[in-house]
Amino acid sequence: MRAVVCHELGPVENLRVEELPTPDPVPGTVRIRVEAAGASFVDALQVAGKYQFASKPPYTPGGEAAGVVDALGEGVTDIAVGDRVLASTFTGAWADTLIAKPHQLYRIPATLDAARAATFLQVYGTAWFALTRRTQVNAGETVLVTGAGGGVGLAAIDVARSFGARVIAVASTEEKRSLALRAGADAAIASDDDVKSRSRELTDGQGIDVVYDVTGGDVAEQALRALRFDGRYVVIGFTAGIPRIPLNLVLLNNRTVVGVEWGGWVQRNPQTNQVLVNEVIDAIGAGRLSPIAPFVRPLTDAAEVCSELLTRRAVGKIAFVP
Repeated sequence: MRAVVCHELGPVENLRVEELPTPDPVPGTVRIRVEAAGASFVDALQVAGKYQFASKPPYTPGGEAAGVVDALGEGVTDIAVGDRVLASTFTGAWADTLIAKPHQLYRIPATLDAARAATFLQVYGTAWFALTRRTQVNAGETVLVTGAGGGVGLAAIDVARSFGARVIAVASTEEKRSLALRAGADAAIASDDDVKSRSRELTDGQGIDVVYDVTGGDVAEQALRALRFDGRYVVIGFTAGIPRIPLNLVLLNNRTVVGVEWGGWVQRNPQTNQVLVNEVIDAIGAGRLSPIAPFVRPLTDAAEVCSELLTRRAVGKIAFVP
């Protein structure tokens, strides 16, 4: 089998594609012939040794893969050889073969090709968890999404729109803003613009109902100031750095700040998470959600892709095709 291998946490340029023995599934697992694997910011952080949950080298990065089951371990009865599945694993996906457990697998809707199936779960799972479990977005509300040109932001646009919300996108480049508009955002603001003032203009002075903050950094305080009285600020990540926010902006306007750590919640609530993921898959199957097609890259681009993700040059989603 061919796989990307990380031998040392830190410099992403040290990633290599290597030939490894093809594994056989042990009891209670299945083997998947990988057709596509997702590449995420979290994957790149792990390789760089900057993620809160470290993987011990040598290991193969990648937490999402789509493909076909080609072998079953002893005791597996609810999955069959030939099933098209999405595998949600913490590592191992950037390869042409993957071993997974049945509870890590979801059947792929017929409407999804392998590349889109391999790149929707982390970003859509986060958005669905944030906007249905941590807070509830309602029809007619306005949601401001920062980092809107990346995979996490684009998924949030799609999910918020599916609930009948209006979406304002904030992104750093014209290319990213155009992509956000094509994904369903109603308006787009440059991240170096006056986000508070532009948001007020776009809401007739009323302010934003929900901020979905992917980036943090300098935009965070402006986004918080853009909220209306009683607005909700949803903390997703800090790709532009962890912000320092004056909490009087929360107190004086009766605002709510909500943290979203879907991965940690999944570990504590694995069965409830199965329900959540199936809600997302059902919404995709019914056409209420429409994951964008990712940019397809070969496994040999792994180091370059990690660099693009870490420096925020990546646009949209990226899938490796072995």
